[in-house]
Amino acid sequence: MSRRKKSHQSHGTPNRPRFWGKHAVAAALDNPRRKILRAWATREAAEFMQFPKEVQVTLADVADLGRLVPHDAPHQGVVVELEPLEDVWLDDVLAEAPERAVLLVLDQVTDPHNVGAILRSAAAFGAIGIVTQDRHSPPESGALAKAASGALERVPWARVVNLARALEQIGEAGFWRIGLAGEADTDLKDALGPPRVALVLGAEGPGMRLNTREHCDALAKLPISNAIESLNVSNAAAVALYAASVA
Repeated sequence: MSRRKKSHQSHGTPNRPRFWGKHAVAAALDNPRRKILRAWATREAAEFMQFPKEVQVTLADVADLGRLVPHDAPHQGVVVELEPLEDVWLDDVLAEAPERAVLLVLDQVTDPHNVGAILRSAAAFGAIGIVTQDRHSPPESGALAKAASGALERVPWARVVNLARALEQIGEAGFWRIGLAGEADTDLKDALGPPRVALVLGAEGPGMRLNTREHCDALAKLPISNAIESLNVSNAAAVALYAASVA
């Protein structure tokens, strides 16, 4: 290991994102599909992480690590620069789906913290993957990986060009497509039933686009009280995943 005090102003790029925090970094190290390019760590964190010999590790103090990540990011003494995962194809996700399966489809959900939290819930409730439109979803990043708490490495994420066409494919694969909409007349528990379900969620505020709604088999709402207008999209996804997992 080398020790340098060189300042790094970049916080990573879409082609070379930087992850930080022990959970996100450990999950990336455990993923055989992930290529780690380099790492920075305190001596204590470097010993804890047990980096492979082929990974270049630069020992750094806490202040130096803070310059490698966005302001106030909780790096926990470790930062890595890596390559994004290879593309996941929707065809493969659908082909490998078991008889009972839950899939998440996100329509223009662009906030990395929300997508990361949704990935975490998807892993917790056994979803087979998430689907997003490539142009309207966040790239891999430290903030997303931190929010996902390792789930980015475990949950297949298929990015598609045309979300409406993807929903057609999902329907052809035997999935019952339920769009979550606050103004729907049906509660989610009453819309569930078929063993294969695709839960479709839109961005906060505008919700699902019209063309996305038209490619759903049903619209349903979460039965929340009148005390609050709506849930954050990541919270709504967690509640919907739980409902689908116990249906």
